[in-house]
Amino acid sequence: MRFDIITIFPGFFAGVFDHGIVKRALAADLIQIEIHDLRSFTHDRHRTVDDRPFGGGEGMVLKPEPLVDAVESLRLPQKSARNGTPESVILLSAQGAKFTQATARELAKLERAVLICGRYEGVDERVNQLVCDRELSIGDYVLSGGELGAAVIVDATMRLVPGALGNQDSSAFESFGQSDEHFPADSDSPPRSTHGSGGILDYPHYTRPAEFRGLAVPEVLAGGDHAAIRRWRRERALEKTLRNRPDLLEAADLSREDRAFLAALARQTPDFPVN
Repeated sequence: MRFDIITIFPGFFAGVFDHGIVKRALAADLIQIEIHDLRSFTHDRHRTVDDRPFGGGEGMVLKPEPLVDAVESLRLPQKSARNGTPESVILLSAQGAKFTQATARELAKLERAVLICGRYEGVDERVNQLVCDRELSIGDYVLSGGELGAAVIVDATMRLVPGALGNQDSSAFESFGQSDEHFPADSDSPPRSTHGSGGILDYPHYTRPAEFRGLAVPEVLAGGDHAAIRRWRRERALEKTLRNRPDLLEAADLSREDRAFLAALARQTPDFPVN
């Protein structure tokens, strides 16, 4: 998979992709990352990339000419011909749809993703209309520019590319993962996870030592009862989601047992943030 990042600060990414899984994926030629300096596509002596907004107001807006020229230099199919192809042009913007794990799974199926890093007050909307397939935001807050968002999207997406992780199940059985129906498992086998998370948060994890500063690992995890471990992990995942991200439960893939457990938990623990 190839990522092309268009930015006015190409130096921002120096070192960002030189660590961990991204570095290994690059070394193994599983992914390719190319950084493109937007100022290389300007046509004036001052290398101007922004101008004042029509209609007045504060700040500056990224101009359409250099951005469209930058995208067209990558020789992708025209926007009208890209539907259904494995290539996509994405604008990073606070006005974009929220980037989620489901979005990352969609992007990981592509062969090429072009990420345009917005700056200043925004990007001329004609860039969106002419060359962009979608507009994404990594969260409900405003950053100085799209560079951090681009790095987040590359990291979250590339780890889903086959071969990027040492154990591909690591990306399947975690927070915001898919439900069990996508990953059938032998009930008699050692528990690789509680369940496919089905959109909720992951369960708590423990490792050696078995006791640390007076806190012991839950006995069930050392007991060898696979069914009990699965049940404990699922309940703790539901509990953590209820406490930290109750909004996720509205769309989560929950069983009858899950709903009964949550209802009982809410009755027993009135401080939990439930409706």
